[in-house]
Amino acid sequence: MSRPTGRVLTLLELLQSGGTRTVAELADRLGVDGRTVRRYVHQLIDLDVPVESVRGRHGGYRLAPGYRLPPLMLSDDEALAVLLGLIAGRRAGLTVAERTASETASAKIRRVLPRHLAHRLDTLLESLAFTDRPGESATPDTGVLLTLADAVRHRRPVSIRYTDGHGRRSERTLHAYGIVAHAGRWYVTGTDAGIGEDRTLRLDRIADARTLPGSFEAPAGPGPAQRVLSGFATAEYRYEVTLRIHGTVEQIRAHLPAAVARLAEHGPGEGEDPAAECWRRVDLRVERLDWLPGVLAALDRPFTIERPPALRDLVSALADRLASHAHRADTDPPP
Repeated sequence: MSRPTGRVLTLLELLQSGGTRTVAELADRLGVDGRTVRRYVHQLIDLDVPVESVRGRHGGYRLAPGYRLPPLMLSDDEALAVLLGLIAGRRAGLTVAERTASETASAKIRRVLPRHLAHRLDTLLESLAFTDRPGESATPDTGVLLTLADAVRHRRPVSIRYTDGHGRRSERTLHAYGIVAHAGRWYVTGTDAGIGEDRTLRLDRIADARTLPGSFEAPAGPGPAQRVLSGFATAEYRYEVTLRIHGTVEQIRAHLPAAVARLAEHGPGEGEDPAAECWRRVDLRVERLDWLPGVLAALDRPFTIERPPALRDLVSALADRLASHAHRADTDPPP
């Protein structure tokens, strides 16, 4: 930590001890002149620390009544980790407040960074690239998020107002098992007490959450993350697809992850070892079929299509096109 930054934190500690401190007293304790003390005070004010100026013969500086903030002492590596976390969170869409809150938090930390560390951070950001572009922000309400987290921890029912993807509004009582961040969005998974069925709900679509009296027992079985992924795989879509694929779990999951497909062994007693190559049943629900033939080709494992017949037609058409291209390459001379 640089010496000026350390002095600013020392100034904050002195002000937190209570009372009004004169400029002369602060300058003596910090080993600087009065002008530097005033500059440090302005740095605290820029960080939203409510330092008040007291005029008069015994004037000086004090903190606003009732305010106390423990000094935050970060090493160089810790400060860098915090800033990178804020940047990555904004980039992935996993913020829990408005975008400006994340930006101002980053700015406050950067404002007191030593020059050499700020230079290291700028160098890293200039060298950093992401493989995808951020999607539309779907930021949950902070109050809703914290209320749900408390309900999950203490196993208490919660009343919510929810708007689904079709704009339909409803009031529900939810037994929330957990909160999950996935693909740039926040979800809560639990049982809808009104219908007695598991549901996965987007937090940004919850307008209000209120804890109710009582408690509930969390069910045994998969954890919240697996429940969310299973919910995606079993959601209502236009087509229901059933495949039989011969391969290991790892080979199949490399192209058909849990968020897309449900996986089961084919036949009793078979496939108990995930590393064993055997016939496994794969179920998907999708809006479109046109992307599946390419996935099955890339999988490069024996497979059969149980349903729908339209998928068989698409796979056959892809096979015919590939065979035609291969034949043309054999007969046409190179340019």
